[in-house]
Amino acid sequence: MLLVREELRRGIPPGESAITLGVFDGVHRGHRALVERLRAEARARQLTPGVVTFHPSPISVLRPAVSLAYLESLERRVELLEEMGAEFVTVVSFTSELAQVSEREFLGLLVQEARARLLVVGADFALGRGREGTVERLTELGAPLGLEVVSLELVAAGEVKVSSTRIRGALAQGEMEEVTRLLGRPYSLRGPVLGGEERGRQLGFPTLNIGVSPDRALPPNGVYITRADTDGQHFGAVTNIGVRPTFDESKRYVETHLLDFEGDLYGAHVSIELLHRLRAEQRFSGPEALVAQIRTDVAASRDYLSQMALA
Repeated sequence: MLLVREELRRGIPPGESAITLGVFDGVHRGHRALVERLRAEARARQLTPGVVTFHPSPISVLRPAVSLAYLESLERRVELLEEMGAEFVTVVSFTSELAQVSEREFLGLLVQEARARLLVVGADFALGRGREGTVERLTELGAPLGLEVVSLELVAAGEVKVSSTRIRGALAQGEMEEVTRLLGRPYSLRGPVLGGEERGRQLGFPTLNIGVSPDRALPPNGVYITRADTDGQHFGAVTNIGVRPTFDESKRYVETHLLDFEGDLYGAHVSIELLHRLRAEQRFSGPEALVAQIRTDVAASRDYLSQMALA
């Protein structure tokens, strides 16, 4: 457990702390409520509120045959948690060794290395080998260590409990409005602009080929109304996620056409927010038919974005 000790020592500031634990994939509305509660409870006890997050996800270590794609990059997760008010975010490497650590041992680590005096978790949280560390068990074990445990009921959006699993399900169906509702913000993808074959430019609709990390979760192939941001500039956009079936390709691309933009962004980093799925990806009889459909997609995107601006 030497690695865990070192990571906690390195990532926790001096003084006594209040901590919440988890992977925080997506950093959704439920996570926001958890951090807000953490801050309030910490303030009342004059503790420093922070997050200890695990990476990679325990699922990828405990069930390596399962292909796991993240709703958010680790870097962006840390940024979002800090924006929500966590005064520190410490990343702990989840390993097969850590998976064997009992809840009692891990609480001891938090108390010894992070000087934790308060642990705030969701009502369904479980910690330790075999997920035996339920809220009730953690409360029992924490008391003699001087560690108080506070639990928070799951946040609901309408009749649906907000969870990363529910968000993954909506994303897999291309239900971007539902994803936005559960996350509390639009789903976004970020990456550098890569060189390509410039087919879009040849068709009159230049696109940015965005290098999205292969471990990110993507919605179904199709055309999406999006907003793009690069270096503080904001654009309405149309984004195609797919394999370019009209040109008989098989590699999956994320390509974005910025509305009302002219210029060269090769090498720049672009973030796109996926707002609405326009249609499924389809094969066209040739470039002329494809261009006609792109014109229709661009017009639909302009209309959708203008209605959003008026709302």
